[in-house]
Amino acid sequence: MGLGVSIFLIAIGAILAFAVDAEARGIDVQTIGWILLAVGALGLLLSMMFWSSWGGWGGGRRREVVREDVYRDEPLP
Repeated sequence: MGLGVSIFLIAIGAILAFAVDAEARGIDVQTIGWILLAVGALGLLLSMMFWSSWGGWGGGRRREVVREDVYRDEPLP
């Protein structure tokens, strides 16, 4: 689960938990909202923890570039 999915679940969960006042038979909408909110927060936390270990987009593979400057006294032909 990525950051986008986690934020989406947090948003949907917050809407269901705080803004929806509907009742359905056999389903507690507020409880489902709290569950989605918790799953989204957990996913966000785990994504942030593992993002630093992955290094983002290729940041973990660092290559050392050796630059060699050549200085000449005479002009090139």
